[in-house]
Amino acid sequence: MADKAQVDLSGVKQSQGVWLVKVPKYLSRQWEKASEKGEVGKISIIKKHGKSEVHFSLREELTALGPVGESDAPLQVPKDHCFTMHTVAERTMAVFSQSEEDEISLEGTVVHRAECRPDASENYMKLKKRNESIKPPRLAQQLDRAVTTIFKPVANHDFNVVQHKKKKLEGKMVRAERQVVLDMLFSAFEKHQYYNIKNLVEITKQPVMYLKEILKEVGTYNNKGAHKNTWELKPEYRHYQPAEEEQT
Repeated sequence: MADKAQVDLSGVKQSQGVWLVKVPKYLSRQWEKASEKGEVGKISIIKKHGKSEVHFSLREELTALGPVGESDAPLQVPKDHCFTMHTVAERTMAVFSQSEEDEISLEGTVVHRAECRPDASENYMKLKKRNESIKPPRLAQQLDRAVTTIFKPVANHDFNVVQHKKKKLEGKMVRAERQVVLDMLFSAFEKHQYYNIKNLVEITKQPVMYLKEILKEVGTYNNKGAHKNTWELKPEYRHYQPAEEEQT
């Protein structure tokens, strides 16, 4: 068995909150052109109407984008970008680093998640138009034989078929009067103390949800123990007099 990776948590108390930001591909490429510790731009946070607006401005030297071909004019990538902020309250995310010795360390916890989007400038429209033009054309190819090495779509999965049959069966079931259902239940529990819901549906021929509503009034559901996932009558309903004695 392979050794489990060890994570260095010594800097947990000193770790800072970090931002997880999704940036366009062209922007990440321009950042790679900067020196190892060089500045790539500036972020400004402005409070407006009680909300924070985050903007990123790319360094002027990194906006130049070389031409694709010799005849193409050089382009510039957008300089100004805005951050669209997203909540991280529903999940916990962290940032880890890995050294050359394969040591993994916790660097910080994600406190903000955002998307960096360019302003709708003339440079951005030109860049978008150029990217569309250099996309490889789609090619339709005729195959000599059927492809069997990839996943084939299924018209309907087994789970959906079972669920459909179940709904169809329940749709045909007609709700009986509550007292009629109770009589059927009491009669069944005279023979056995425990039943699962499937057996009770077969006995009463009632929709599951309707049957459970009635069972909750007179029965108890066992979540654990030897009779797990079964119903039994509440103590006050387990012993009742025959019909002829009730009339006297």
